[in-house]
Amino acid sequence: MVIFPNCKINLGLHITGKRPDGFHELETAFYPVRLHDILEVVTSTELQFDSTGLTIPGNPDKNLCLQAYHLLKTDYPELPPVGMHLHKMIPMGAGLGGGSADGAFALRLLNEKYKLNIPTQDLIVYAAKLGSDCPFFIINQACFATGRGEILNPIQLDLSKYYFVLVNPGIHVNTKWAFDQITPAPSNKNLASILTEPIEEWPNLLFNDFEAPITKAYPAIGNIKNQLYQLGASYAAMSGSGSTVFGIFKTKPSDKIKSAFDCSVFITS
Repeated sequence: MVIFPNCKINLGLHITGKRPDGFHELETAFYPVRLHDILEVVTSTELQFDSTGLTIPGNPDKNLCLQAYHLLKTDYPELPPVGMHLHKMIPMGAGLGGGSADGAFALRLLNEKYKLNIPTQDLIVYAAKLGSDCPFFIINQACFATGRGEILNPIQLDLSKYYFVLVNPGIHVNTKWAFDQITPAPSNKNLASILTEPIEEWPNLLFNDFEAPITKAYPAIGNIKNQLYQLGASYAAMSGSGSTVFGIFKTKPSDKIKSAFDCSVFITS
């Protein structure tokens, strides 16, 4: 059985507090974007995992797809051994949630393929054990997120008439370092309300707290954002803690836009 984990972008991101458990309180809007990995799961005689495409750093045994399997196996011992193959296309460490998507979609696939009949709300609980962004990919629709990102409320936000350009400069931004640059404070902006405004108003209203310190440390990220506006984006911002920058366009950009950047560029609807 094959499934296609997609990425996400953050529309606004505010760090509002520090939690006793070491995590941060935040508020953001997650929006799914159709840049996909490919995950295949087949029944096997032993648990196996391999990958192709982009090289995944670290120990393969720690991959979130395998962690998803082990989570379910604990509570559903009838789950048979499986072979997992992941073709990686979403850049990693890029603010797009690709690894989180893989783990969450693995939960979804295993639940469907082996008819475990796990309710959506319970899948969300499992996903939260994998990582803060994982629950979003169980719902996989526009959501307003609070807590550490796991408290989700679907919102009415339809950007299906727009096109997205994702530019990944290949800069690794250390997440802990990024959080250390932020002084948490309650937001004085109503993010949910801002998202109801015309997209042309977003550049003056919709901000990512990580952008200022990260673009100061890595000016190339800020340069990409400026280029996207020069190329006609209605809105452009860094996603998550970076380093991918996205632009939202009213009309489909020409493939020639890729030549404007000396790095990975993806165009999708």
